[in-house]
Amino acid sequence: MQTRPLVGVIACRREVEGHPAHMVTDKYLTALRQYGLEPVVLPVWETVEGADIKLLLTRLDGLVLTGSYTNVVPQRYGAEREPQNTRDDPSRDAAAMAWLPVALDLGVPLLGICRGFQELNVAFGGSLHQAVQNVPGRFDHREPAGDRETQYAPSHDLEILPGGRLAALYPERQARVNSLHQQGVERLGEGLTAEAMAPDGLIEAISVTDAPAFTLAVQWHPEWRPREHPLYDALFTAFAQACMQRQARIEPLPA
Repeated sequence: MQTRPLVGVIACRREVEGHPAHMVTDKYLTALRQYGLEPVVLPVWETVEGADIKLLLTRLDGLVLTGSYTNVVPQRYGAEREPQNTRDDPSRDAAAMAWLPVALDLGVPLLGICRGFQELNVAFGGSLHQAVQNVPGRFDHREPAGDRETQYAPSHDLEILPGGRLAALYPERQARVNSLHQQGVERLGEGLTAEAMAPDGLIEAISVTDAPAFTLAVQWHPEWRPREHPLYDALFTAFAQACMQRQARIEPLPA
């Protein structure tokens, strides 16, 4: 029997009852399973070995860099910390920056969400606004007050740029997406392509320009009830198809 494609999901390192823990929010794992994928949580440490990374990623059919309440340490893109930027996860930073080039070299399908979107930009030499709400001309992209339904409801329009990888997955040029982030792209990393924009000009989706495999990252949260939103559904469907195609190439289907 064909097994589900195995997708690695990066963890965040937190403290739980006084002990270090490696954690992933359930919504990401649930969304992946809804699309026929088998998620496995990948722990993060500040010290990682190149050979171990390659061995790990070779076994995976996909990789997801999730959102988080923490931010990439600003020193990684040559910036001083701003007062609004208060939560870090250096272990996750180290893992993400080490895994990304290996995953791309191996052709592992990659989906980045929120923090994962920002990690991809930093990995390619880009920089981030640490408090978008303070940047002249930009909206306040932070989540609104209220319950989860309110926070994850679509909150602003999205322009999908023609001719890109995201446009190839979704027939409409406009959509509405949720917004739960304080940080955003300041300078786009070299080798990345902007795929979608918010009305205020903030980049909301990117791809790796020359990547042969599925490599997309978005600033919004498509993992929230993806079946109910056509754009979110298209994104997860395409990622799942890419993971299945990789699995079929690596592990021949049974006769």
